[in-house]
Amino acid sequence: MSTSQLPVAIIGAGPVGMAAAVHLLARGETPLVIEQGGSVGAGVRSWGHVKLFTPWRYAVDARAVDVLTSSGWIMPDADIHPTGNELVERYLEPLAALPQLSECIRLNRRVVAVTRDGFDKMKSPGRDDAPFALTIDTSTGREQCLAKAVIDASGTILRPNPLGASGVPAIGEDALRDHLFAGIPDVLGVDRERYAGKRVLVVGSGHSAFNVLLDLVDLSEDAPGTSIVWAVRKTGARLGQLFGGGINDALPARGELGERVKALVEANRLRLVTGFKISRLTGTPDGIRVAGLDEVLPPVDEIVAATGFRPDLSMLSELRLGLDPAVESPSALAPLIDPNLHSCGSVPPHGAEELRHPEKDFYIAGMKSYGRAPTFLMLTGYEQVRSIAAAIAGDWEAARDVQLVLPETGVCSTSILEDRGVACCAPAATAENSCCSESTSPAQSGGCCSTAAPQVIQLTGAIKGGCCS
Repeated sequence: MSTSQLPVAIIGAGPVGMAAAVHLLARGETPLVIEQGGSVGAGVRSWGHVKLFTPWRYAVDARAVDVLTSSGWIMPDADIHPTGNELVERYLEPLAALPQLSECIRLNRRVVAVTRDGFDKMKSPGRDDAPFALTIDTSTGREQCLAKAVIDASGTILRPNPLGASGVPAIGEDALRDHLFAGIPDVLGVDRERYAGKRVLVVGSGHSAFNVLLDLVDLSEDAPGTSIVWAVRKTGARLGQLFGGGINDALPARGELGERVKALVEANRLRLVTGFKISRLTGTPDGIRVAGLDEVLPPVDEIVAATGFRPDLSMLSELRLGLDPAVESPSALAPLIDPNLHSCGSVPPHGAEELRHPEKDFYIAGMKSYGRAPTFLMLTGYEQVRSIAAAIAGDWEAARDVQLVLPETGVCSTSILEDRGVACCAPAATAENSCCSESTSPAQSGGCCSTAAPQVIQLTGAIKGGCCS
């Protein structure tokens, strides 16, 4: 069999991986979806109790919806917010059950290595013509499959960031692992007994932390003795963005999360500790003492680390990757999503061109493509894989014609553009400081990054500068 007749391997059967399969089929390619879990959407199931802050209209891939609809599937109410479990049960599972897709999916298989068949990282002559070889662990042993191209959509959910402020586990963190939960526990459901009546520390400043805090406060109303401390690293001017965009967020459910948490802090329903960088955890008879650089918190019983995730790159060690040294995303994408640099909740359109690596026909898509950066939306991943599928099929014109419509967050990540004389969050845009392209509607009176009314911004490939790039 020639390399051209081989399938395109997709690692991960989550929303983005399944969308990749749909787009490849539409291009006449043969996808092979390899999933570590026992069902599609296994990663989503790990936070299945959580309601998305994006409604159905932003949670599904347009091509996948077309395919499903032609089979008799009925789209849920576009304005309703599904839980993770509902996303799997009402979208991913029906998609996976379609005959053209079901035969392409392999469950309970973990990819442990991706290489070029017969080539280690050092060998160059003939490399681009060799197929990819994926080493896979199964219940019956280890096997290998060949592919003409690879899309790694395996996500980051299995590799949470540690509590330690230096990027590695804090002293004592590993020893107290039984009292730590990474992500969003089901506080009001299966994990209720773990937190009821306990002293709980929540670490993290994103929407995951908001979800946990709100659930814990609800729990405290029924479980006396439940107390909550919330620790964040942010200080100074950055605290102004701690609670998100509020009413200026085009996703009302996302904006509401921050507003509700802010009200709880102001009402002293939970204690907020700012500028706290964890260095050590110590188990004592009174509980876990958490030390920062300059402060030690009162003892707690449980800790929730809502500190985000990072990519596992170990299985890609023999491939030639082009990754940003800090963000760990593809180099061309990093400056567009780096929270130290990019100023707005919007992300410019990007696809195969920005996601390609020195290793020809290898792509990282979905949440994993963002490396350590936060704020990924599934809608971004769907456009990524549409573009990648076009590139793999040889249609680079379609691959480069990226279109992306993202809901604005209503906040800026940093003041870096203002420091440079560009008023990204100014109340009005001018010809000199406008961060909007010609494709942005004049009706968006506050400029594309203003604090004006909630808006959805149409971003096209023409946008190259300003706060939306």
